[in-house]
Amino acid sequence: MRRLLLLVGALVFVDTMFFAALTPLLPHYADRYDLSKAGAGVLAAAYPAGVLLGAIPGGLVSVRIGVKPTVVAGVTLMAATTIFFGFADSVAVLEGARFAQGLASALTWSAGQAWLVAASPPDRRGEMIGSALGAAIAGALFGPVLGGIASVAGAGITFSAVGVLALGLGAWALATEAPPPGHAQSLRHLVEALGSRRIQAGIWLVILPGLLFGTLGVLVPLRLSQLGFGSVAIGAVFLIGAAFEAVAAPAIGRFSDRRGRRLPIVWALGASAVLTAVLPWPPSGWLLALVVVLAAIGFGIFWSPAMSLLSNGAERIGLDYSLAFALANLAWAPGQAIGAAGGGALARATTDAVPYLALCAACLLTLAAVRRA
Repeated sequence: MRRLLLLVGALVFVDTMFFAALTPLLPHYADRYDLSKAGAGVLAAAYPAGVLLGAIPGGLVSVRIGVKPTVVAGVTLMAATTIFFGFADSVAVLEGARFAQGLASALTWSAGQAWLVAASPPDRRGEMIGSALGAAIAGALFGPVLGGIASVAGAGITFSAVGVLALGLGAWALATEAPPPGHAQSLRHLVEALGSRRIQAGIWLVILPGLLFGTLGVLVPLRLSQLGFGSVAIGAVFLIGAAFEAVAAPAIGRFSDRRGRRLPIVWALGASAVLTAVLPWPPSGWLLALVVVLAAIGFGIFWSPAMSLLSNGAERIGLDYSLAFALANLAWAPGQAIGAAGGGALARATTDAVPYLALCAACLLTLAAVRRA
């Protein structure tokens, strides 16, 4: 179990590291290619758009051929597209590479998480998911550092080196024992699962933090750049926030195993409502950086209980875990993409306050619904 947790943790670490590496580079690409906030949002949204397109096929592939081949295929594609991204010389190529990275992520996430949950005792499922998410958040933590290194050493050599590391993880997965493919399930099983209220609740509680982080990842780097922060400083802000988030994730998972999923979800909704109401207003870079760190912690509380809710709901109705995590990808991807592209476009048309306050209202409405449920 420990070796499997290390493998899945390493997979999601590298995955989210590649995803988050764009954050400190976004102002650079915006300046180089003359991108507006909306254009920067489209570039940021290309990765989750790939996850969205690949979510259901990735889950179905994992069910039919098994978790190990799916993980190996995903991490190999991730390595190739990351090297390609490093040498991109136009916005279209950058967006295409990020989109393909998202497709690869859909494969590794659904299969890797299903591999881990299938081997976990039910009373430790939240803890195992939280531990894997802690590794994923640590990858998001190191991603801005990787982006900062790329801004100094060059994107080509930096992303090529990490792409080779990803290929090593594929070899590790090949050498790890995995369960054979289970009973084949079709798209019909997935559609029927959407009728479960527990599944519906889990999906929304994955969409919402996707919206929150997607908006944060576009508007904050651009605002910090306006306030005098460079790529390395922007990366450091997200590094600190993700560090706290990574430490908290396993503890939140254990707490949700013992006390239920509702209480940490209520905490996440309350904290997120307050922080999104505050984010538009800090007049200095250092004050905004403090709020961003707190926001990363508050938004991150959602992940463990929401994912556990989805996996428990899938088990109740007999849905394969790979398809349950395909639903998680299907939920996260549009949330992240709409948060990035929609938040950037709405901020360009109005002000940064409008998307943030809309998210605050969404959190408050969800909190009211959770308390009544």
